[in-house]
Amino acid sequence: MDNFAFILHPIDPKRDVQRKFPLLGRLLPTAAIHFFSAYFPPVYLSHVTGVRSRATGKEIEGWLVACPLTPQRMLALPPERVYRKIIETGRLAERLGARILGLGAFTSVVGDAGVTIAKHLSVPVTTGDSYTVAVAVQALREAARRIGIVLAEATGAVVGATGAIGRIAARLLAREVPRMILVGRRPERLLRVREEVEAEGAEVQIVTDVAAIREADLILAVSSALESIIQPDHLKPGAVVYDVALPRDVSQTVAARRDDVLVIDGGMVEVPGEVDFGFDFGLPPRMAYACMAETMILALEGRYESYTLGRKLRLEKVEEIARLAEKHGFRLGGFQSFGRPVTEEQIERIRRNARR
Repeated sequence: MDNFAFILHPIDPKRDVQRKFPLLGRLLPTAAIHFFSAYFPPVYLSHVTGVRSRATGKEIEGWLVACPLTPQRMLALPPERVYRKIIETGRLAERLGARILGLGAFTSVVGDAGVTIAKHLSVPVTTGDSYTVAVAVQALREAARRIGIVLAEATGAVVGATGAIGRIAARLLAREVPRMILVGRRPERLLRVREEVEAEGAEVQIVTDVAAIREADLILAVSSALESIIQPDHLKPGAVVYDVALPRDVSQTVAARRDDVLVIDGGMVEVPGEVDFGFDFGLPPRMAYACMAETMILALEGRYESYTLGRKLRLEKVEEIARLAEKHGFRLGGFQSFGRPVTEEQIERIRRNARR
C-alpha cells in the first residue's frame, strides 16, 4: 500500500506533551520540557488509516512521528544538533516503512528548510509549503467573500513576507488586490520581495513595523516569531487575519478584545475518506494541516519525490499541488478561530460591528 509519514513536534510544550504523555505533561514545568526535549528520543505517535482518493478510490496509510524538540530549543541549539534530531525522527519513519516524509511546523523551516535533512535520509522529503500557500490564498479569498470584502478594492498584507511561504503567497495575493503591505525584519530582503510582488501588478509598501498592517483588509501571518506579534490595536475593523504561524502570530487578546475582526487558524484541510489519525494533534476529526495534506496528496499520486524543499518555492508547484488536491478530494476545511469553529452568527456579528 502507498504510504507516508509526517513529523510533528511540541509547539505549546505542556499542552502538546500531555497529548502523548498526560502525567509527564502535567508534572513537568515548561522550562523543564524545553530542557529535556533536547535529550528525549524520537516518538512514535500513531498509525494513520482511511485516507481515500475521491477520484481513484485509492487508499493509503501513514504514520505520525514526533521530533521532541520545542521551537525554542530548535532556535537555541546549534543547527547540526537540531538536524541530527530531525534526521533521527526521519529514520524512525523509514523503519516504519514510510516512502515519503513530511516535515511539520519548525522542522520544515529550521536551517535550510529540509535540504540537509533530505540528504541524510533514503526517502524523499517535503515541507508541505506549496500546498500551505495554495490553501492560504484560497482561505483569504473565501473569508473575504463571507465578510464582504471586495478584493478589487482591498489592501493585502503579509507578516513574514521574506520567508518561503510569505514570499510566494504575497505574489499570489498581489494578483487579486491592488495594494500590498510586506512586513519583515530585514529591509534588504524586503526590497527583493517587493520587486517580485510589484511584477504581479500591485502597489507595494515594505515595512519592518507590524503596526502598519492596520491599513490592511486581508492579512496573512506567517512569521517565525516565538511570541505573538499581532496585537488588538494592529487591526482595522472588519479585517481578516489568516494565521499560519506556529506558534501563533496573533495574540489571544485579539479574541477577547476585538469582536469586529476575523482571525482564522491557518492551514486546516478536510481529508477525503474515513481517515483515522490515531492521535489528537489539535484539529477536528478528518482535518489535517495543509503541509501534512501535501504529503498525503503525493502518496496518493505515487509521486515519491522531494516536492517542496528549501526557501525558494515555485509558483508552478503551488498551482500543481492545488490541482492534485482538488482531484483527490482535499478541500478547505471549515474555519476555526483560536481552536473554535467560526459560525455564521459570528461572521454576521463581525460585519455588523465593523460598520459601527
